[in-house]
Amino acid sequence: MNLPIYEKILAGQNKPSFKEFELGNKLKKCRGLLKSCVLCQRRCQVNRYDRKGYCGAGTKMKIFGAHTHVGEEPAIVPSATIFFSGCTLQCYYCQNAPESINPELGMKWNEGEAARWIEKRFSEGCKNVNFVGGEPTPYIYNIVKILQNCKANIPVLFNSNGYYSKEANEILKGLIDIYLLDFKYFSDECAKRLSGVKDYVKTIKQNLKSANDDSELLIRMLVLPGHVKCCAKPALEWIRENIGKNANINIMGQYRPCFKAKEFDELLYPLSKEEYSEVINHAENLGLKNYIYQEIFLM
Repeated sequence: MNLPIYEKILAGQNKPSFKEFELGNKLKKCRGLLKSCVLCQRRCQVNRYDRKGYCGAGTKMKIFGAHTHVGEEPAIVPSATIFFSGCTLQCYYCQNAPESINPELGMKWNEGEAARWIEKRFSEGCKNVNFVGGEPTPYIYNIVKILQNCKANIPVLFNSNGYYSKEANEILKGLIDIYLLDFKYFSDECAKRLSGVKDYVKTIKQNLKSANDDSELLIRMLVLPGHVKCCAKPALEWIRENIGKNANINIMGQYRPCFKAKEFDELLYPLSKEEYSEVINHAENLGLKNYIYQEIFLM
């Protein structure tokens, strides 16, 4: 994968400096949204100061892990990674469940503590701060507060399932240096059946386009067994047409049955070499230039 622009960002050359009033305005918008939360596309509209919506997040930060991550894509490691508890999807095959989907299993952190932790990781050589989960979308309010407190001029990665609202998207604009967004399905039926979510395809298309226009974008596609024709291959075709042949894509072949995957016949077994090869060959035939694949898997 050729990532020359990423390298400039990660070297600080293209890193925008946050202005206090900009972060202040974003924080003000976040506070308003929390009174009737529509940060994700489920649009629960609950007052998170009083109760919790689908994701289970309140106004305080809950994490289930924080460490220097060296297992991400080569261009972005080492990465100072914060794993938020709670998620806007309910993927039956989630490899980090139940901690990733249940905020009650997370640890309490405040934004000042998180900022100091990021500064320390930056001083130790981390290239970026990587907000992930679970899902970071319910915690956009806390992320803005962290960045207000953080003195390190560190690139910001938003590592998300991509199922966030237009209101959340407006807050993220100008804040995020690199978006790492999942492209899980190209079928709303599959999305509802395996992740309990509606209007997935329209939402992810909008957010992928917006992320690509706003900043740098890396698309992660976990190839699911039995979902090559309905999801993986048409998703690649859409990427080629709408993001372009130079789109940065990680085509992931490491699916293994986890969590509640045994409830679905097609998810009972790991992805086959044949299915993965079919997807990789399709990417090559489409003329996509910047995709990562697992060479060892294909041997």
